[in-house]
Amino acid sequence: MAQTIYERHGGFASVRKVVSAFYDRALESDVLAPYFAHTNMKTLVDHQTKFVSFLLGGPISYSDDHLERVHARLGITTSAFNEMVLTMLETLEDHDFSGSEVAQVERELRSRQSLIVTS
Repeated sequence: MAQTIYERHGGFASVRKVVSAFYDRALESDVLAPYFAHTNMKTLVDHQTKFVSFLLGGPISYSDDHLERVHARLGITTSAFNEMVLTMLETLEDHDFSGSEVAQVERELRSRQSLIVTS
C-alpha cells in the first residue's frame, strides 16, 4: 500500500514543524497578519496541524460544515486566501515536499476555498 504524504514526511510532529514555519511567514505578511492579531497562536497551530495532517492523508478528518463554521466570522477575502495558499506552498517547498505533493496540497486547499472565503 502506498504511503500518504503525511506518512512520507514523518507524521504529526513533522507536520507541526511545517505549520509553525507557515505561521512564522504568515505573521510577517501584511495581508495575513491582521487575521491573527487576537489569536492564541498555540491553539491555532494545534488546530491547523490537524487540518494540514488531514490534507496530507493523515488520520484526522474535517467536514465541510466544520470548515465553513469556523471560518464564517473571520471575513477572509479571496486575496487573503490566495496569500495563505502561496505562503503554505512556499513553506512546503522549503520543507522538501516534492512538486507533485505541493500541487496536491494546493488542489486540496483550493477545493475548499468556498468554505473559507467569507467576504
